[in-house]
Amino acid sequence: MTSSPSPASSASSGGWSGVLGVPGGALLVAGASGLLHEWFGFIRFLGFTRHLIPAGHEVLGYALMTFVGCVLLAGAEAVRRRGRG
Repeated sequence: MTSSPSPASSASSGGWSGVLGVPGGALLVAGASGLLHEWFGFIRFLGFTRHLIPAGHEVLGYALMTFVGCVLLAGAEAVRRRGRG
């Protein structure tokens, strides 16, 4: 006999997955578009992020933003898998 996760644990893990996934996805897209803008001079998507990074450190800042986005998305996937059992 296999045990399935309770509805309460599935709901709570689904909530954490969304809490980590939404900002993770936004940071990944913003960081990648910032890097593309710095390297090629086009695609200013989510341009407000330029106010988060100090002048002169744009490439490093966008690369770090992309990395943190990937880490948050990996955490969201881990929470989602743990909730599934």
